[in-house]
Amino acid sequence: MTNNLCVVLLFCVVSTVPAFSAQHVALHPRPGYNSAEQETIREIVEMERQAKEASLRRDADFSTRTLAEDYVAITPLGQVTTKQEAISARRSGQLRYESMNVTDMVVRLYGDTAVVTARADVKGHQLGEDFSGPYRYTRIWVRRNGRWQTVSYQATVTQ
Repeated sequence: MTNNLCVVLLFCVVSTVPAFSAQHVALHPRPGYNSAEQETIREIVEMERQAKEASLRRDADFSTRTLAEDYVAITPLGQVTTKQEAISARRSGQLRYESMNVTDMVVRLYGDTAVVTARADVKGHQLGEDFSGPYRYTRIWVRRNGRWQTVSYQATVTQ
């Protein structure tokens, strides 16, 4: 049970801020993005960079600003997490990250929606237990009133 709780709490924090240090962003599947779309992709990449820094600093304010009120995440164990649950997990201070490295990121645009898929290798501890390992995730960003918000996230533990 303790391991399951650690994975759920880890997911609450990782789901709000998976980000990267060594970035590899692919512009797929549509070739030929115009300059406005390329700028939008840069905005999403910057949001992910800020998310990483916020996670390493345990900055819950970033999640408060960037998670939509109707945000929902699905943990690797299939549990549903809301915005308030994700923020509470961040503020608890029980999670400590040593590093995060997101690679193989792909950003796809659909109007005011951006779908991000990537790998995340995380090193850290929850209540003294190691939760380090590789994950794959999908995050959906939506531009509302001129700013990007995360509306959905799902992560899967990989090997």
